Amino acid sequence: MKFGVSTFVTDEGIGPKALGPALEERGFDSLLLAEHSHIPVKRESPYPGGGELPRIYYRTLDPFVALAAAASVTRDLLLGTGIALVIQRDPIHTAKEVASLDLISGGRAVFGVGAGWNREEMRNHGTDPAVRGRLMDERIRAMIELWTKEEAEFHGDFVDFDPVYAWPKPVQKPHPPIWVGGDSERAFERVAAYGAAWMPSALPLEKLGERIARMRRTAGDRPSVVVYAGRHDRKALDTYAELGVERVLLYLPTLPENETLRTLDELAEATSGHR
Repeated sequence: MKFGVSTFVTDEGIGPKALGPALEERGFDSLLLAEHSHIPVKRESPYPGGGELPRIYYRTLDPFVALAAAASVTRDLLLGTGIALVIQRDPIHTAKEVASLDLISGGRAVFGVGAGWNREEMRNHGTDPAVRGRLMDERIRAMIELWTKEEAEFHGDFVDFDPVYAWPKPVQKPHPPIWVGGDSERAFERVAAYGAAWMPSALPLEKLGERIARMRRTAGDRPSVVVYAGRHDRKALDTYAELGVERVLLYLPTLPENETLRTLDELAEATSGHR
């Protein structure tokens, strides 16, 4: 198996230019960053993890800026979003950001996507939560057109533009891999339609095998499985290996640099036998 890290980069923890090389030095192959544009003060949407919303959600850096900083000081590390909130993003600008990251990193960008959960945050971007899945699908399909066509156009219910020129084009062909988050039947359909990988998160270990099998019935054998915010205890690692998981993104707490480096040493040691 391959191992990477999923984390929140904020103004209070290790910076991306220190984190990127630290990951490569310890044999990790990927860095995926979460994003939230803002957190509304008045919020009714429940935090999926339960309890109070952690401080890191309020303080995330823009993921593409942070990943570009990491790209400048690394050579092989995959650099991705985990997840990009496509429902809150203009697709033309986002297509340019992903392609630009892929270009400056020499073809190392990964586009992790999901439909999001914070309804108040969505509404501030003009998104109706009731249609966010359809909106996300259209925006991703439009971005694929922008990445792959010299004269790109798209006409949908939510995204509509006549032929345009949009550069840069991504280094990776036909475009950077799209890793799809979520655990619904609709998420599996998205994996089948445009996903290079399924990226489950927060699934109980005992249910992961059944859900992988269910995803395969919809999406086939082509997409890989990338566990997001995975565990690093022996039982979990053995289970991931038995189920054919390609990559585990270990959750890295957002901490100051020295504490982060110690945590990375512990994670590298814990996973050494499964690399």
